[in-house]
Amino acid sequence: MLIIGIGNAYRHDDGAGLAAARRLKALNLPGVTVLLHSGEGGSLMEAWQGADHVVLVDAVKSGAPPGTLHRIDASERDPAPAYFSTSSHTFGVSEAIALARTLGGLPRRLVIFGIEGVDYTYGPGLTLQVENAVAQAVDAIAALALDGRAKAFRSERMRS
Repeated sequence: MLIIGIGNAYRHDDGAGLAAARRLKALNLPGVTVLLHSGEGGSLMEAWQGADHVVLVDAVKSGAPPGTLHRIDASERDPAPAYFSTSSHTFGVSEAIALARTLGGLPRRLVIFGIEGVDYTYGPGLTLQVENAVAQAVDAIAALALDGRAKAFRSERMRS
């Protein structure tokens, strides 16, 4: 599994994905690689190239209450571009997913954990609601990674 935390730590809640990725990296989960990323679409597509199962964690803006945790299975559908309207990139996450799908370069499994932010002004630190959602996202992603690892182990044992 490849986990990519996306964001800008100097735009308050936009750093949510990076904060989650740092915490996940510290857990040192077996079979998991964690990357920190700016969210620029071209290099994002390059980062997940060849990966089978990718989890993206990013701040989103959908109008939901701050701190809402969204889980989007992007293997099945493209996420709404409006979710990523806080990005400073014109070719960002949703555009990268759409282009990768068209070119056949989308990972087999792509899940996005979007953390609803409220403060995207300049400066470090997350709002309390987003900080709490980061903790929830870390728990959910770690469980997903460990569940995937357990399924792979059970599958190997069945083949032996």
